[in-house]
Amino acid sequence: MSLEQDIEAKLLECLRRNAFLVIGRAGMDLYPDPPGTRNEDAKQFVAHLGGSSANISVAIAKHGGKASLLTCVSDDSVGRFCLNQLAHYGVDSTHVRSIAGEFRNSLAVSESRVEEHQTVIYRNGAADFQMNGDDVKAVDYSRFGALITTGTVLAAEPSRSAAFDAFELARSFGLALIFDVDYRPYSWPSAEEAADVYSKAGALCDIIVGNNVEFGFMAGDYDKGLDKARELAANSAGIVIYKMGEKGAITLTKDKEFQTGIYPAEALKPTGAGDSFMGGLVASLAANYGVKESVLRGSACASMVVSRVGCAPAMPTKEELETFLAEHPGPTTQ
Repeated sequence: MSLEQDIEAKLLECLRRNAFLVIGRAGMDLYPDPPGTRNEDAKQFVAHLGGSSANISVAIAKHGGKASLLTCVSDDSVGRFCLNQLAHYGVDSTHVRSIAGEFRNSLAVSESRVEEHQTVIYRNGAADFQMNGDDVKAVDYSRFGALITTGTVLAAEPSRSAAFDAFELARSFGLALIFDVDYRPYSWPSAEEAADVYSKAGALCDIIVGNNVEFGFMAGDYDKGLDKARELAANSAGIVIYKMGEKGAITLTKDKEFQTGIYPAEALKPTGAGDSFMGGLVASLAANYGVKESVLRGSACASMVVSRVGCAPAMPTKEELETFLAEHPGPTTQ
């Protein structure tokens, strides 16, 4: 067995435990109703669970995996809404701490339309940024096979330091570390600080998923994003996935890379695709699908979510995914 095969086998062994600790925010998403309505023209809204890490957790749970969310929510009705929704989707909230005071849950007001789409996100005094070292130390890491975190966790303290503490604790228990870059400029004091922190996180993780803009940002040059992805695959990560929107994705390991396409769909909105991709990817790896097939299944999940209202409720079940794959003519590139 080659070194690459050995690394990949150990990584996949962790994932096949099918038990994931997901770090990051849960929030409330408000959608103008009916779909197609602009925020400013709305007369009514529907509410759903949102937040990148909560969405990933829901996606895993809908595929039959075990997902436990580690974060903080506000000790108010919106925080309780998030807790109720996590329970509804079968996501474990044992490690979700409610906090009082002026901290508030993330809130997104997002349109179900593609043309001139608007999503307005409220993150001032965000409750999830208050996750601290005590929160991550309270977790029994032996219950899990992998830890997943999104880049938003790293944007502020004490959440940032707590996340790096969680990386260290998870690694000591043999968990795989999975990083969704998920760069949101509005959450960061500066682009330079974000690039530095993301590079440190990337160097610690086994699977890294990001788009061409995010890897270019990490590289300090948007034309060198693929070079950055290749560097991470060569030096640290077992699997790096470089997403290119409609052009599909390039998956890289230490000594090989391959490109996959997308499953064209009639999009209702642009949001939720990345979270669905991550959930479908790791759930498929956990179910013993190969790396390439898992990437394609993640891509199919992304196509399904953008054609539906909401993010968490739009995440497909395993059965819905199988039906989609059976009926769809296939990805644009193999």
